[in-house]
Amino acid sequence: MNFEGLDPALAEYAPALHPALDPVLDPHLNPALLQNVELDPEGVPLEGIPVPESVHIMEGMYSELHTVVSEVGVPVSVSHFDLHEEMLWVGNHGGHATSFFGPALERYSSFQVSTSDDIRQIQSLENGVLFLTKTNLKYMSRGGLIIFDYLMDESEDVHSLLLTDRSTLLIGGLQNHVIEIDLNTVQETQKYTVEVPGVTILRQSNRFFFCGHTTGKVSLRDLRTFAAEHEFDAYSGSLSDFDVHGNLLVTCGFSSRMNGLACDRFLKVYDLRMMRAITPLQVHVDPLFLKFIPTYTSRLAIISQTGQCQFCEPTGLANPADIFHVNTVGQLIMTFDVSASKQAMVFGDSEGCVHLWADSPEVTFNAYSRETDFALPCMVDTLPHLDWNQDLMPLSLIPVPLTSETLLSDWPAANSAPAPRRAPPVDPEILRTMKKVGFIGYAPNPRTKLRNQIPYRLKELDSEFDSFSQVPESPIGREEEPHLYMVAKKYRKVTIKYSKLGLEDFDFKHYNKTLFAGLEPHIPNAYCNCMIQVLYFLEPVRCLVQNHLCQKEFCLGCELGFLFHMLDLSRGDPCQGSNFLRAFRTIPEASALGLILADSDEATGKVNLGRLIQSWNRFILTQLHQETQEQEGPQAYRGVGSSFGSSGDSVIGQLFSCEVENCSMCRCGKETVRVSSTLLFTLSYPESNDKTKDYEFAQILKRSICLEQNTQAWCENCEKYQPTVQTRNIRCLPDVLVINCEVNSSKEADFWKTQAEYAFKKTVMKKGGLEIPKSKEISLGEWKDLGNAEAGHSYASIEELKNIWIPHSIRMKLTKNKELDVCNWNESDELSSSDDQDSTYMYDLMATVVHILDSRTGGSLVGHIKVGETYHQRKEGVTHQQWYLFNDFLIEPVDKCEAVQFDMSWKVPAILYYARRNLHAKYNLTIKNPIEASVLLAEASLARKQRKCHATFIPLMLNEMPEAGDLVGLDAEFVTLNEEEAELRSDGTKSTIKPSQMSVARITCVRGQGPSEGIPFIDDYISTQEQVVDYLTQYSGIKPGDLDAKISSKHLTTLKSTYLKLRFLIDVGVKFVGHGLQKDFRVINLMVPKDQVIDTVYLFHMPRKRMISLRFLAWYFLDLKIQGETHDSIEDARTALQLYRKYLELSKNATEPDDFRKVLKGLYEKGRKMDWKVPEPDSQSSPKNAAVFPAVLGL
Repeated sequence: MNFEGLDPALAEYAPALHPALDPVLDPHLNPALLQNVELDPEGVPLEGIPVPESVHIMEGMYSELHTVVSEVGVPVSVSHFDLHEEMLWVGNHGGHATSFFGPALERYSSFQVSTSDDIRQIQSLENGVLFLTKTNLKYMSRGGLIIFDYLMDESEDVHSLLLTDRSTLLIGGLQNHVIEIDLNTVQETQKYTVEVPGVTILRQSNRFFFCGHTTGKVSLRDLRTFAAEHEFDAYSGSLSDFDVHGNLLVTCGFSSRMNGLACDRFLKVYDLRMMRAITPLQVHVDPLFLKFIPTYTSRLAIISQTGQCQFCEPTGLANPADIFHVNTVGQLIMTFDVSASKQAMVFGDSEGCVHLWADSPEVTFNAYSRETDFALPCMVDTLPHLDWNQDLMPLSLIPVPLTSETLLSDWPAANSAPAPRRAPPVDPEILRTMKKVGFIGYAPNPRTKLRNQIPYRLKELDSEFDSFSQVPESPIGREEEPHLYMVAKKYRKVTIKYSKLGLEDFDFKHYNKTLFAGLEPHIPNAYCNCMIQVLYFLEPVRCLVQNHLCQKEFCLGCELGFLFHMLDLSRGDPCQGSNFLRAFRTIPEASALGLILADSDEATGKVNLGRLIQSWNRFILTQLHQETQEQEGPQAYRGVGSSFGSSGDSVIGQLFSCEVENCSMCRCGKETVRVSSTLLFTLSYPESNDKTKDYEFAQILKRSICLEQNTQAWCENCEKYQPTVQTRNIRCLPDVLVINCEVNSSKEADFWKTQAEYAFKKTVMKKGGLEIPKSKEISLGEWKDLGNAEAGHSYASIEELKNIWIPHSIRMKLTKNKELDVCNWNESDELSSSDDQDSTYMYDLMATVVHILDSRTGGSLVGHIKVGETYHQRKEGVTHQQWYLFNDFLIEPVDKCEAVQFDMSWKVPAILYYARRNLHAKYNLTIKNPIEASVLLAEASLARKQRKCHATFIPLMLNEMPEAGDLVGLDAEFVTLNEEEAELRSDGTKSTIKPSQMSVARITCVRGQGPSEGIPFIDDYISTQEQVVDYLTQYSGIKPGDLDAKISSKHLTTLKSTYLKLRFLIDVGVKFVGHGLQKDFRVINLMVPKDQVIDTVYLFHMPRKRMISLRFLAWYFLDLKIQGETHDSIEDARTALQLYRKYLELSKNATEPDDFRKVLKGLYEKGRKMDWKVPEPDSQSSPKNAAVFPAVLGL
């Protein structure tokens, strides 16, 4: 709490709260009452004050880290840890504010806020700090500049403020109303009347506003209307402080005794679920301030004014051994605050000292603080000597005198920005005639302009090819305008429209009428979906990763194998790569390469997706090459290794790797040769700006592979940097040729467009039996006439021939001199007799990845993939090849010409995959499931504090291994990583933009038959490294700390370890029994055949009726009351098994087909009468008082 402190020993209290008190007795207003203590005014730790050694507090280490002086002799009135930077703010009774940086408490800024009133509360915002005094509210920058100053009415006496959101503020005081202020307009928007005047403390939870009154009461008010909902009469005297955490409200204050006020040593504790007081907490100090410090327990810090500090649990007993003392040298504690990270506490006393307590020397105040801007060091130079006899001495050498008034140039840095004059575009004639030596270009002066002549106003330069217009923040603002829209509908970015039922009523079949599986796009960093599909339809890669298994927790090869297995099982339903992308986000190299995108960058198109997917392509091939090499010893998963390749090599290397020879020739004649390998090539375009030259794709490809360039390099012979000619030659050819197109600017785009026009002209001439004219340019209209059927030409539509430059096939050959020969190849061409079968490779285009430019949505990535015969045979039972468009979950057959058509205004090539003919004959494409039964055996927990006596499950023995058809009860609990994103439409309806991102936290499997039926054999808590937004404890039973290996007492494992157990059970053929399994498997990221899932939510469901909860079904059919306070996955899994037994019994006893339907009708009628709520214990018994089907054994 941050208003005037009290001395409980003298039964004093704040006169602002009780005007009847003589101000002379207030130590705040009468400094004579304060003891005179000699303090060091420089702000260093005080001499003679011992700093205690680290002490143990509730299994945590806290010690006094630093003590500094804010302002000698002026009592500290308020302290506040900055929520955005590593800073501590302190205000005093003289209206002065001081900020300290970091745990060393280095003085950062100091300025006067008010000349007459004390500072009563401080609140940090993103761009500044709010200071509340008696009659005004000031918003100032962290350096002390005033942003705005809001004055209250003279009759008001304000004490507290509360920031409800980024732009709304509540202010309360001794008056009978609370003011709401809009920080954007700095205007009063509402004035809420309170029944009990004197609101000196304001708090907020996710359910209520909490108002602390001077009369000792705490009122709970509605978040929208501020109407009073509940009221607690805590103390008969006055309220000094209170805090809220979870479902608990704890208060401290004063009681009326002997016509005076005495500090009450009983803390009043209230349960906000039942809205009543529970057992009060007796403490051993006179409490004046209190705050929750929720780390892994909900402990309280209780502070007395004399400096005593006690820590205890709000629902436990206070221990006198947990009392510690702040070294105030007899001064009074006036303020207390706790940092957002819970690692530091601060105390301010009546002599102006600030005491910082922390749990480590390198403490941080916030989990994610931004960098603090520091002032530049003052560089004071000596003034130049001025000779008064010199008449020509410039006056600028004389310094300008200091002025007391503000200068016009004193603008804040945030309000100004440099605006240099834009350079004019370079003359095209200069670019055409320019020659380059290394990185320097030179050209003759065209003499088209006078010296120093530039146009007064430059024409608007053409924007770069990779730039986008501003994307609307709201999807509602991205409505289509067909008359202005050039992107074909099937290429547009697809989105999932969520309803109240989530994804259940979304028709994915509308977007995919094939049996191949698409990928969902709403997961962070799902921009790589198209490349995942490309790798999947490359048969050797698919088989490789599905045979690969290692013990590495975050292995992209393993996760890609799991994802490919789901794509194999799916029959047209979309899959999601959440586990693969989760592992991808943990790879440090991916983050260093900038491949991990923030949600805002991905949604608003602030990133060049074409360049990004090419970097991702290079990264994934390199990563898979490293991970899938044959490993020995601990890297193999319990003896299982990859069956591909030999030791030290990988299938990725055999498929993509190409050995190249890099030669550097200095002009002194010294030649250096270095041999390396590469997994892909990047296209290198001609430097000449002559767009009239015609190139074949094979020419550019050869130029890019056998690259030659001039550059500056170090020469050992010359011992200096010299112009060097670097050439690259290829030694062998890969089986799969991967090409990054590198179309990142308008220059490369114009080159593609020009070459496509040349290819179009040659194709039309060839099909029309005409020769290409050399002496005359033919207009575009004349080319269109060539495709007119009335003109007598009978060949394909002219549109099918446009925008095509790359061939569907190419021939590559290494000659005897190790020179590379590349040429475009047509279907009608045949190999000559001189072509050696071993040195000549025929490549067919297998996939193209395309960047779709769309200013409305920020663009997207799609892929054209030529799906082979083996995939059609497995999915559709036919043997043929077909090109498909893969746009996330949209899959559509396309013509082969469309796969190579690139309209550079919206469809830009990014990656090309060429595969060698008869590729499959070279590789073993057999998949052997690497997951063995040993994954179900007992394994060690990651938790350091887990004890065997607390085990909640018994692992399967070797003689208990499941077989096909066995029943297994399953339940999973989840936590939330990202909150749901939604917006309100103009008609009042809610539209879900992105659902909340869930992560599995606990998975339980129980035996479904046999003598041990009902006993769990898997009860794994899943360790997570990602930040959890909400543990959903009420619904999941997961508490903070359960997933932390350092403090958890649960059986903690990795997600991969538990995933392998479930995969083994699925592959064996067991049947899973549970309630709502569809969502469980979706979050776990598993694809389970429908005949292996028995979901009780559908067993007891009537068409077009609501789904019934497990708790209600258990009460109705089994007379069980489950899920009382929280959910327990073991209890839920057992209950689902019993419900399935009950379903079998009801179905067996039904003599007529309508009997079971009548049971369901009775269930729904009972549910409607009871509003689907289970009655309280002992209030009403179940109508179906059924016995538990077999007896469930306890552990």
